[in-house]
Amino acid sequence: MEQSARPVLLVIADSLSYFGPKGGLPADHPQIWPNLVAAELDWDVELVGRIGWTCRDAYWALIGDPRIWAVVPRAGAVVFAVGGMDTLPSPLPTALRELIRYVRPPVLRRGVRATYNWLQPKLARLGRPVALPPKVSVDYLEQSREALAQLRPGLPVVAVLPSVHNCAAYGRVHSGRERAVKALREWSGRTSVPLVDLGEAVRDNIFSGDANPDGIHWGWAGHSAVANAMVKTLQEVR
Repeated sequence: MEQSARPVLLVIADSLSYFGPKGGLPADHPQIWPNLVAAELDWDVELVGRIGWTCRDAYWALIGDPRIWAVVPRAGAVVFAVGGMDTLPSPLPTALRELIRYVRPPVLRRGVRATYNWLQPKLARLGRPVALPPKVSVDYLEQSREALAQLRPGLPVVAVLPSVHNCAAYGRVHSGRERAVKALREWSGRTSVPLVDLGEAVRDNIFSGDANPDGIHWGWAGHSAVANAMVKTLQEVR
């Protein structure tokens, strides 16, 4: 198939990039921020993501997903829109949550999931540990940056500062964000990777009545605000 001559915006993301006020959306939905950005820049877009992804998952996708390999040669920029999940309180091991889907028989799986969902918001009020420590998150981002630099020296790379949330499932606790912001800013200072502050962009929307009722995903105003911030950053680095 003939490929477009336009640059591609490659976005490796968690669910914040493709969930709207009522739930998950297809990657070509015109109101999610990656497509708003691509429309503004007159680029194509490739969105690779999954709910719950951390910086570690983004790195694994970068080195293991052949869709990404196909896009990198045509990419105008790469955005690592991950890191928010890393900062959320996760007193129960992340691996436990990921493995619940594999529990058999189904009745046992439903019981395990119900127990996990009952415990998580209560234990989350402790605020620690987080899903991924800031040092580990930054290490995976740096490995990702280095991998891209080997393939495409000079390819613009953008990362993000974590969003904010008002999510009952995490006890409405986000004490891990401040440490993550500090670590990400230090990494940005060393590498010159620009950071888009998702928290600043979506705070008003999250604490309004217009965001997703789950308290973590954004409404359309949040997507628009992130798109505006991302366009500004991309125009400065490309």
